[in-house]
This record gives sequence, C-alpha cells and structure tokens, in this order.
Amino acid sequence: MPVPHSTSQDPGDLGPRVPRPPQPVPSGRDPRPLGPPQLEAAARLLSAVSPAASELGARFARRGYELALVGGSVRDVFLGRDPGDLDLTTDAVPARIMEIIDGWADQVWTIGIEFGTVGMRKGSEIFEITTYRTERYAPRSRKPDVEYGTSLVADLSRRDFTVNAMAAKLPGAELVDPFAGLQDLSDKVLRTPGQPEDSLGEDPLRIMRAARFTAQLGFTVSPELRVAMTELAPRLAIVSAERISAELTRLMLARPVGGPRRGIELLVDTTVADVVLPEVPRLRLEQDEHFRHKDVYLHSLTVLDQAIALEPRYGLDGDLRLRLAALLHDIGKPKTRTRLPGGKVAFHHHEVKGAQMARARLTALRFSKDVVDDVSRLVELHLRFHGYGSGEWTDSAVRRYVRDAGPLLTRLNALTRADCTTRNRAKAQRLARAYDRLEEHIAVLAEREELEKIRPDLDGVEVMRILRIGPGPQVGKALRYLLELRMERGPLGPEQATQELLAWAEGEEGLGAADPPPAED
Repeated sequence: MPVPHSTSQDPGDLGPRVPRPPQPVPSGRDPRPLGPPQLEAAARLLSAVSPAASELGARFARRGYELALVGGSVRDVFLGRDPGDLDLTTDAVPARIMEIIDGWADQVWTIGIEFGTVGMRKGSEIFEITTYRTERYAPRSRKPDVEYGTSLVADLSRRDFTVNAMAAKLPGAELVDPFAGLQDLSDKVLRTPGQPEDSLGEDPLRIMRAARFTAQLGFTVSPELRVAMTELAPRLAIVSAERISAELTRLMLARPVGGPRRGIELLVDTTVADVVLPEVPRLRLEQDEHFRHKDVYLHSLTVLDQAIALEPRYGLDGDLRLRLAALLHDIGKPKTRTRLPGGKVAFHHHEVKGAQMARARLTALRFSKDVVDDVSRLVELHLRFHGYGSGEWTDSAVRRYVRDAGPLLTRLNALTRADCTTRNRAKAQRLARAYDRLEEHIAVLAEREELEKIRPDLDGVEVMRILRIGPGPQVGKALRYLLELRMERGPLGPEQATQELLAWAEGEEGLGAADPPPAED
C-alpha cells in the first residue's frame, strides 16, 4: 500500500496537500552501496542486541510473518549506544501478534493496540511491536488516519529521518536500508526519507525533533531540510504546547556540553525559535553607533555552555532549571535597553523584566509550575552577586544572599559563575576569585549557623505572648524586624531577641511600652 507524500506549499497555507509517490532514496543522492562484508558485519552487530528478539523473530517466521528491529533501536546500535526498549515492526495485524506471542511473553499490554501497537516484557527486556502502517494527515492536524500496510519499505518511508528509517529483519538481523540511513549516520547528516517539505508539513513536530537530534547526536541537517524547516515553521501552530516543550526539554538536556547550544542555534537560524521561543532570537540586538554592546545572543549561548560544564562541580546532572535559566537570563535586555551619554547602553532592571518574560513564556509552553517558578526566580536573582559590590562580603550580606536564593542556592552559584564571559583575562580571574570567596564564606558561615533555615529567633506565638497582642499586622511587622536583626547579627537566642523586641515595641506606634511578659510555668 503506497505511503502518501505531498508537495510543498506556502508555509502559512494550511490547506490540502497533493500526494506525491515515495522515493526509496531522496533525489540527488549518490549512496555508497554496502558490500557483503559490510552487510555481514552489520548483521553480526544487530543480532547481538537481543537473543530474545531473534527468538521472537523466529517465532513470527514459523507462522509466515515478517518481524524487524526498527527505528531508533537500529540507529543506536550503530552509534554504540544502549538501544533501551526495542521497537519492532511486522506485517501481522495486532490480533495475530497477540496469538503469536501467547505463551512466550511474560507480560503483555495493549494500551496502544488501536494504533497497531502491542507491548510486552520478556525477562528484563521490553518490546513494542507495531504493525506496518501508512498514514494520512489532515491539513490542520498532526494526528494521522492510520491504515495497516504490507511493506516494510513503505513503513520505513513514513519515518522522520533516514537514520531512523533502517530495519533489521529477524531472526537473521538482515539490514534493510532503502534510504541510505547508514551512510547519513556515518556522515552525521539528518535527511528525510522523502521530500522534507512533505515530511515536515505532515507532522510539524519533526521540525523540533530535527533540532533535538542535532543537539543529542551532534548531527547537521541537510540543506534541503534546513530550507523546509524555515518555510514550514509556522505549521508548528497546530502542535500542542506540551509536545513542543517535551522536545525542547530533550534538546536542553542533551548530554554533550555544546549539544543544547547547537539545537538552539538551529532553531534560531531557521526562524523556528520565532515561533516557539521568540525571546531568544530577539537577543540578537543590532549594533550601531548609538547602541554599542556585546552580542547578548552569543553571550547567552556561551553562558549555557558554561553552566552545563559547571554542573559536575555543583553536583548537578542534566539540570533543566539551570540550563533554561542560563539561556533566558538576559531576555529582559531588549525591552530595557536605554541609551546613555557617550553612546553607551544600559539595561536597568533587565533581570526583573526577564523574570516576568521567562515566567510568561515557560507557562505558555506548559512547563510545570515548579520549573516555571524556579527558572524565573533564577533569572531574577542572576545579578544579585554583583549587587553587593566587589569588596569583601559581610556576614549579613551572605545571609541575605543565601536566604534570597533559598533552595536554588547551588543553581544560582553555578549560574552566577557561568555568567562571566569576558575576554579580559584579568577581569575573569578577579571575578573567579570573588566567586570562590563568596562560596567559602557561605561554607564557613553554614558551619556556625543553619543558613538554609534563616528565620527570626522568635515565632509568631512567642511575639504575641511577649507583646501581649493578638493576631494582626503588628505581629508580621515584629517578625520582619526580628528577621532583619537575624540577618545583620546572626542568631541572637530567645533572651536577647526578647529584649530587642521589647525595645522595638517601645517606639512602635500602637504598641507603646509593653510590660514584661508573664513568667512561663
């Protein structure tokens, strides 16, 4: 059964798309054919992945059906990566799959059976078997009408990229690579099995997946795929925010230090970021004789790289909050840019504006409330270190810094250190020493005080008993005063705090001089 393809169209036009026949290898390609030794080596490599998968393949073959390892599972084997759960495909319909695996699988689940997928566990291995499919997409939806197919090659032609359009027929692990995916894997290039405008037009989320694979695998996109990403970026409007944020999260959590940067650069260069994360491309402020400044966009990408590199130092591993804050920490600058005398430029309170913008964008992308709160708070605090000047930090300043950061202290330290991108070596060394001194001061003070639990020496109940007042605004005012004392002088203890509270109350309107509190039994 043929797989529907379609012609290119105006990116803003979401109308009908005209089918185009599939092509086993994209036009203009000159794939290098694999010889028998290479095919044998590939079969040996693939067959070693899972003896259970080969056993299952033999079970299907005895009943006259095909079974193949497919998609990312095959790709990851060639990349030397653990393929994890294994994806399989077959010409058997779901009801027949259930009959074939009956008595073989230790556990079976059918949550995806209406889409042609049956899941199972054999020992410690997880398999998902999907019947060959063809898909037809409605113009304004990325949910296809699915029909079962009979051809492995046709099934592979609907995959997103050629590196994911390879299969290994089981049980012999014979490589099936009709779109030269292995060559593209070797060349580290992302291409689509058919025309890229058809593939991306049918399922625009593939635009985000291209950027994600660029980040995760270090691949580049082919010139024709890059053009299609640019032209079809507006079609991401039909994709849910949750789907986009899921791909953006995977992109940001890519393992290589420079991986997330590569993914973001691709989104910006293809104008996709204008649709999904417009605050980032707006950082590319024009430089002219009136607004001279460093490139904020490149600075933000460098901060992202440096934050990722610092994660091991701070006991962080793939920290989404830190990485998002590093990317977004300066997004308030375009809206706060002002011209100063002498041709200089300033961005007063850009951290406050940036925090508001980060909150709005991440909320629109349906990130969790915890992620939204933490990232926007980090953006708001990212200049706090510089607010205390270049001198020695007092104990009270350290307490305030730690209290403001709260549970985000480690991330704030990493972000603050990553935010130094100056090329002036002497200045960079001065800042590094200042960061070191602050962190040392925090550690020393933490040994004497519970910095992460800074609170007034008395609680609200004690304040009401001492001042002989009931609940009301004066209690909150008294607690704020005691907190200021705690910040300035450290722990006072209940007796000293009581004396300070009474002295404060004498001068406080509405309280007057309070009598000493009654002795406790």
